[in-house]
Amino acid sequence: MRSKKILIVDDEEDILEFLSYNLSKEEYVIETSTNGPDAILKAHDFAPDLIILDVMMPGMDGIEVCNTLRENADLKNTLIVFLTARSESFTEISAFDSGGDDFINKPIKPNVLKSRIKAILRRHFNNQIGIQSEKLEFGELVIDFDRMQVIKKEKVIKLAKKEFELLALLASKPEKVFKRKNIMKKVWGSEIIVGDRTIDVHIRKLREKIGKEYIDTYKGVGYKFIG
Repeated sequence: MRSKKILIVDDEEDILEFLSYNLSKEEYVIETSTNGPDAILKAHDFAPDLIILDVMMPGMDGIEVCNTLRENADLKNTLIVFLTARSESFTEISAFDSGGDDFINKPIKPNVLKSRIKAILRRHFNNQIGIQSEKLEFGELVIDFDRMQVIKKEKVIKLAKKEFELLALLASKPEKVFKRKNIMKKVWGSEIIVGDRTIDVHIRKLREKIGKEYIDTYKGVGYKFIG
């Protein structure tokens, strides 16, 4: 199997060096760029499997770059992972709305970076060939889809069906902010009328059972899973 190709785009040279060094050790083929227009040209020539794209860049920011890349038929399915030091919910929502696949916040720890990139590529490959991952693991927390079980510190946590489905949805894309209307549609279906209170109650119960540290609230917007 050929090595996966990754294009890293960031206007800070030290960040490019840090990311390139750590991902090269994992035998990825790396190309870099320091600005949006150059990144678009290199993406066309390099044809990466994944692009790590800084959101906040002078001139053409990451959101604009992503929108432009998604207009190209050859790049519309390329994985795009946003990188930013900002944590405001509107930034994350804009990033995903523009076609991003995942989100990594700075500062970045090498082991976390490598683990996240590997998981994103594996999940994408599994989806392409129709394989659904049997388990998702986040440190001490394991989500077992075959058994519809959640295990923490080797102890089974009992969840109601909708609690499990809600957790599975949020954990399917760690760091993505899921809007309330999308949660309603995917977990409860479009034919069932569910109010915000129902979602909030299920989130509260999940936090009580698995721990508060796994789910963040974006008031008036939705929720995200911390992976």
